Amino acid sequence: MQEKPVQETLREFVAERDWSQFHTPENLAKSISIEAGELLECFQWNDADLPAAQDELADVLTYCLLLADRLGLDPETIVLEKLAKTREKYPADKARGRSQKYDRL
Repeated sequence: MQEKPVQETLREFVAERDWSQFHTPENLAKSISIEAGELLECFQWNDADLPAAQDELADVLTYCLLLADRLGLDPETIVLEKLAKTREKYPADKARGRSQKYDRL
């Protein structure tokens, strides 16, 4: 049995609860930021709370996927497009093992 894609499952979940009315791009962007802060909190004192981090990371990813859907964007496509741009800014031969910004390579 093949499982449904995550985007489809999220759409169904939201529709069952009639939550799309609350999922404006602004609200979803706020939620991403809030959940990212909660994810960071899992690492606050250097001893990672991995189960909590997993839940918070899932929340961040969920809101990112919901925002992409609301904006009519395909997450895989936009990640690959951004990676291509970043690959140009940070060529492997110049950036390998370095953390400098692209304009300092």
